[in-house]
Amino acid sequence: MSNLFNNTSELGRRSFMSRMAKTALGVGVGAHFANPALAAALPKTDKKLIFLYMAGGMSHLDTFDPHPGTEEAGPVKAIGTNVDGIQLSEFFPNTAKQMDKLTIIRSMYSTQGAHGQGNYLMHTGYDPRGSIVHPTLGAWSMLHQGKINQALPGNVVIDPGSDYPYAGFLPPELGAVPIGEASKGLQFSKRPGWVNEQQYHDQLELSNVFDRQFREKYHQRSITAYQKFYAEAVALMESKDLIAFDINQESAETKALYGTKSKFGQGCLLARRLIEHGVRCVEVTKGGWDSHNEMPEEKARDLDQALAALMFDLQQRGLLDSTIVVVATEFGRNPEIKPDSLGRDHWAKAFSTVIGGGGLKTGQVIGATDRGHEVITDKVLVPDLHTTIGTAMGLPVKEVVMSDSGRPFNVGYKGKVIDALI
Repeated sequence: MSNLFNNTSELGRRSFMSRMAKTALGVGVGAHFANPALAAALPKTDKKLIFLYMAGGMSHLDTFDPHPGTEEAGPVKAIGTNVDGIQLSEFFPNTAKQMDKLTIIRSMYSTQGAHGQGNYLMHTGYDPRGSIVHPTLGAWSMLHQGKINQALPGNVVIDPGSDYPYAGFLPPELGAVPIGEASKGLQFSKRPGWVNEQQYHDQLELSNVFDRQFREKYHQRSITAYQKFYAEAVALMESKDLIAFDINQESAETKALYGTKSKFGQGCLLARRLIEHGVRCVEVTKGGWDSHNEMPEEKARDLDQALAALMFDLQQRGLLDSTIVVVATEFGRNPEIKPDSLGRDHWAKAFSTVIGGGGLKTGQVIGATDRGHEVITDKVLVPDLHTTIGTAMGLPVKEVVMSDSGRPFNVGYKGKVIDALI
């Protein structure tokens, strides 16, 4: 099983999935796409993904869907960008210079107006169900496409929340490896100084001897996943690729570009380093957007610097066309601003997502709202977003995978591809 996952990048999708169905993981796959036309139209791509998640509900009116001169806008002004006719909030002067590399979807719509449910939907493309946990896009990508750099994790999340879905019902080793803080890199990844190399390997071998009888007696997926994770961690400790997690290898100028004092900005810098070293999917979380009683200016300006730096840096390094960048949140904020605090409450009926890179169509706006209240053109559901990202990454989005409970699932559920992007 370990060899199968290590070599998924060398296997055809059909071959890999059929072999997966024969394992003890309880995961089977349909023999064909639900939509043959879509299967034929899938681009032959193998794109990476950087997913920037704004936890708490990012206000669309104060960021990417400004309505200047209206009561809903409050004191926030709009500014022009390097694409004629597209405006952003005044909090995004740096991103405005990168607008040609991005598309704003202003017509996102959700039925989930609570944080837990909205967060789950945005991460998985599925509404929460008590009987099952669904995978993230990163886990789906690992299942269908495998690792790029075999020495590094293929899927990483930086500063995740406690309710992050990881691999869901898929094998645990496909879930994201969590990193607490970008500036600290991958902690506890070096051999302790009080143990020499021979002692270290002797201890590992002794541990393996003690564990072998237990593993042979209990053939369970969780035990196999733990064993595989442990083996990969040991291999990574001895690999030169471990340097990918060390942002201190970057120049002071590059760190400053992302925001030296910004935890989120340094997370975006680490995401770029990991993508550059062959990690397939990286998510970076920026919390604090649940702004009921304040204007989110500080958070918006922090996002502005980091996002603009990331787009510029990816292009300078020749990575932009092969890397999809997404800025997403669980829902928007109420267009009716609170006059006493300038805060806004939850609002799921209209919000914004930003996407760029990866060869997608950019320098445009998709959809519109009536001053932030309702979507009036080109409504986009969260499963549509997942289906579109998955398609752009080269995933077989309609290929069915069976959960342990025998239920069929696929990337993006019943979502539709957003034609204006691909």
